[in-house]
Amino acid sequence: MRKCRILKIIIMASINITLRNKPNKQNELPVILRIVKDRKSKLISLGMLCEKQDWDSKKNEFKKSYPNASQRNRLLLKLQEKALKIIDEFALDNIDFTLNQFEAKFRGRKSSQVTVSEFWKEKISDLNRAGRTGNARAYKDVYNSFFKFHSNKNLVFREITPVLLDKYETYLRSNGNTDGGIGVKMRELRALFNDAIKKGVVGEKYYPFKVYKVSKLKGKGIKKALTRDEMRLMEALDTNKNPHLIDAKNYMVFSYYMGGMNFVDLMKLKWENIQGDRVLYIRSKTKGRFSVKMLAPVKEIIAYYKTQKSETNYVFPILLKDKLTPMQIENRKHKTISKFNKQLKEIAEIQGVEQNVTSYVIRHSFATNLKFAGISTDLIGESMGHHDVSVTKAYLKEFDDKTIDDAMGKLLEEPKLKYAS
Repeated sequence: MRKCRILKIIIMASINITLRNKPNKQNELPVILRIVKDRKSKLISLGMLCEKQDWDSKKNEFKKSYPNASQRNRLLLKLQEKALKIIDEFALDNIDFTLNQFEAKFRGRKSSQVTVSEFWKEKISDLNRAGRTGNARAYKDVYNSFFKFHSNKNLVFREITPVLLDKYETYLRSNGNTDGGIGVKMRELRALFNDAIKKGVVGEKYYPFKVYKVSKLKGKGIKKALTRDEMRLMEALDTNKNPHLIDAKNYMVFSYYMGGMNFVDLMKLKWENIQGDRVLYIRSKTKGRFSVKMLAPVKEIIAYYKTQKSETNYVFPILLKDKLTPMQIENRKHKTISKFNKQLKEIAEIQGVEQNVTSYVIRHSFATNLKFAGISTDLIGESMGHHDVSVTKAYLKEFDDKTIDDAMGKLLEEPKLKYAS
């Protein structure tokens, strides 16, 4: 009875033996073991075939009409007991196992033989199921990059050595990646390896990042903010002459004056988030709650979109339908942020701003311009939703103390510019 409680409460996994729905050319169905864990399932072939009329679907065993039915049913019982024992052992060892780990043990493979590719794909699938589609996309991008470099998908974790990581870094550099881009990929790979250690797939003694230091890959000169004058130039775009840039300009100004709001949060903003003269929302990345007062430029933009016909509850015409799945939202974000960044560059070119302007630069500009205005790093971090002040400092690291001490006065005075038309 005690073991049953462990299986049900701690592991939350179940198994059953059944027939697969897809018959072969002889109209025989494979006998499979199905394991379900965390609302995901895996089908494992047991190497036996059975016609539908010879299978008892209530007892999940062969009927007497099947040749050697008694012997085969004893084998099925042994396989079921083996599966339960494996789940029990994982529970007793306090291992939150993956379905690939279960299959490896069931088939007689050691956990260390679970391939990097198998584990990585399951990680991506887990993130998508949890609605963390942005993280899933990041892991998938690095997966594709890594296996372009290393084509053998039978690679296991203990084979990811400091030497292999050095070679991967060289490969990335030869393909035009900068320190910043390489650092992003290596951090994803490091997180994957840490997860594999946690789940018992590889021993900690094989951890390659004690020797290969990701910290050396610090991008230099990447986080470039616009000065306050450059930002005002961007804001001053004449949309009467450039009507195709109205939305891009509005998104830019809204993001900036809303505390450097992330594009994904701007995209998901609904009319119900507008409460009086404040915007109330939960940041997608950190789940932090925000209540931000609307300055004049923001109020003008809100008033503009109030007049636009929309079939959704969203403020901005980015998500074109309500009740989209997390994956649909992620795909839409990926497409529209690319267009937004291109249009920001177009605005910069028209207005004579020589910086490489992106949505990230606009967010970064809010932080640095506040710093120029003499606002404390802690307060800037709070306004941007940073849980750790070191993250805020990373945004501000280009600016030395003397520059900050010489900072000009008040930043967010309400300019006499028209933003929405």
